[in-house]
Amino acid sequence: MKRIAWVRWMLVGYFLIGLLYAVYAHYWGDQPYRSFAYHLGQGLVWPVMVLPGLGKFIGGLLIVAMVAFVMAS
Repeated sequence: MKRIAWVRWMLVGYFLIGLLYAVYAHYWGDQPYRSFAYHLGQGLVWPVMVLPGLGKFIGGLLIVAMVAFVMAS
């Protein structure tokens, strides 16, 4: 039961950081002319926005997974 509470706090913390990132990017970011919904979408994947190298790594993993899926079928 304690593990579920710990995971819930981690998810709440992740989404709270994402919401704070969205508010910051909307008002003081590089693209303030974009809608808040755009920045909220970026806030959902905030680690990729903060660390661009992580996005390239995740993209590479997705390409490898897609190639493996196609070759396996």
